[in-house]
Amino acid sequence: MKGELEMQFLDKVIANLGLCISVYDILSIDGGFISPGDGCSTYEVVIRLVMFRPLVGEILIGKIEESNDDGLRLSLGFFNDIYVPVLQLQQPCKRGDDGIWQWDYNSEYFPLDLNEEVNFQVISVKYPPIPVKQEANSKPFAPMEIVAGIRGDGLGVASWWED
Repeated sequence: MKGELEMQFLDKVIANLGLCISVYDILSIDGGFISPGDGCSTYEVVIRLVMFRPLVGEILIGKIEESNDDGLRLSLGFFNDIYVPVLQLQQPCKRGDDGIWQWDYNSEYFPLDLNEEVNFQVISVKYPPIPVKQEANSKPFAPMEIVAGIRGDGLGVASWWED
């Protein structure tokens, strides 16, 4: 039973709840009846799930996956739809010739290189509606998106704050 539940819920986003990490336990199983015209047995199961749903204001550590005109895309390893818009980067910042964002701190430039660990703060968690039609060249649909910021003391590339 637990294997079937894991196939159904594991690594899936449930709107307004978050990403299912695992089936914690099964509280009860009732039923076991077969509907007329259907050869499958049906059960009513009460379960508890371990969900990933960060709180607004929470500080997390991720890695920079992508740097583009819109800002940064971060990854936690198991979740990759974390976006840092340009206005939420350390200011002032600019994009270098290599496409990497750089923080200008007193005329000294600190790059936000790919695969660097960053401390970020959750600004919002969104659950966009499932699109009926998707353009061929658009980014893949993400059922849960996190908007994050790296403005503030202790936020940004982790190595900036080590000393």
